[in-house]
Amino acid sequence: KTRGIVGEVQLGMMLEQFLSPDQFIRNAQVKADSAERVEFAIRFFSRDGDGDGRLPIDAKFPHEDYDRLAQAADRADPDAVEAAARALEAAVRGFAKTISDKYINPPETTDFAILYLPTEPLFAEILRRPGLHEQLQREYRVTVAGPTTLACMLNAFQMGFRSLAIQKQ
Repeated sequence: KTRGIVGEVQLGMMLEQFLSPDQFIRNAQVKADSAERVEFAIRFFSRDGDGDGRLPIDAKFPHEDYDRLAQAADRADPDAVEAAARALEAAVRGFAKTISDKYINPPETTDFAILYLPTEPLFAEILRRPGLHEQLQREYRVTVAGPTTLACMLNAFQMGFRSLAIQKQ
């Protein structure tokens, strides 16, 4: 729980750094008939200024699974490495399914969500698993992002928001 909070705090700080307070929502409700709340949602506006939709972003930190993988690699135990990597992969798949089921709700939300992993080595390990990133996008409509990737996404969103503001003027 504590590690998850670290990821959530880091995600919040990144959003605050790139976006204005009205461009994202903390603990956003994405389904009217549900009490479920996603940690953050980026607000997308239409040309007339109304909030059109939200992009759900949920931070997860499967630290124990990643630690087991790193320890197995340090011991040079290929069987343990593969078992730990499969467990990490299963955990991330489970996170993606949960995010998809709970938080993707077009037209109130975008038709995809972001699963934020708060460390680059963890994110790199997920990308290293053959086909996993693509499978999460295809089956669950969830994009995995690490700190650097999310910063690039937020920068692109920020440019889009500025472009929209210029068009309004």
